[in-house]
Amino acid sequence: MSQPGKTKFQIDLRRHLREQDIDDNLIHLITEIAEASKYIINSIRTGDLGVAGTSNLYGEKQLALDVLADRILRKRLDHSRVVANIMSEEMDEIIPISPDCAGKYSVAFDPLDGSSLVDVNLAVGTIVSIFEGCDLLQPGRNQVAALYVLYGPRTTLIYSTGNGVHEFALNTLMEYTLLQENIKIESKGNLYSPGGQRNLYTPGVEAFTNHLEERGVKLRYSGGFVPDINQILLKGRGIFYYPHLQGLPQGKLRLLFELSPMAYLIEQAGGAASNGHQPILDLQPDQIHGRAPVFIGCKEDVALAEEFIRKYEVESPPQVGKKSSKAVHSN
Repeated sequence: MSQPGKTKFQIDLRRHLREQDIDDNLIHLITEIAEASKYIINSIRTGDLGVAGTSNLYGEKQLALDVLADRILRKRLDHSRVVANIMSEEMDEIIPISPDCAGKYSVAFDPLDGSSLVDVNLAVGTIVSIFEGCDLLQPGRNQVAALYVLYGPRTTLIYSTGNGVHEFALNTLMEYTLLQENIKIESKGNLYSPGGQRNLYTPGVEAFTNHLEERGVKLRYSGGFVPDINQILLKGRGIFYYPHLQGLPQGKLRLLFELSPMAYLIEQAGGAASNGHQPILDLQPDQIHGRAPVFIGCKEDVALAEEFIRKYEVESPPQVGKKSSKAVHSN
């Protein structure tokens, strides 16, 4: 890891990646994503907060910043020369970049998660999932890297390539420098971040929530997935959940763009992520925009959520949706 005689603040992202003993193309890809994030944060600080005049495939109005962040990342990935396919949360199909899979990577990303919070000046983020080769429709356990960038009072980047979870901050020279290595999560937490309408909770989730409140666990929910996960990761304790709801059995969050990369990072830090019945990283996606319930954070708390669901509920939540996708599969 870090060399003796150098403080952590002197270690930049590229150097740290080289110390991970990973492929040069993967180093290049992650640093390109980091470069793209610098343009995104500048757009957030100076850009138009209005509506772009378009809708994404969920029928949600796209903010101008959503569209801009998506374009910045897509252009950077397109010109990186190490990417086979890309898939954006804002698009309805996989975009092929290169027919050659050898030595290349495929990337799924949410360009600006929580963008509706920008106009009230709350933290938002970019989430990225990276697979080797051309296939993006794989269980999250097959990821070779995952990262997110948090645009808050300061801009930070959290990444893992399967060898721990590491945090970097963007300094005044617009360079990402190391803050801390090998972040770890405790087995049991003292805060919870629950999404979804409480009156739509199923019996198991309601019982689990009541248990947390009786235990004195504190409610800390921002409405943004990236800042809430970041809070749990850096404080080292807690659980986030957006469960299956009455009338919404698959929850809200997307498996490929949001859940798989965050589950990868949390597991690397010693935590756990589940849909209430099995690990998020073991779920097999069969469409691009499939969703799943999620309970993510401290291992004991996630296991407890599963226990309450088994006790109070008969049916398992459905797996990721069954409709066909427009995915491009290259051989």
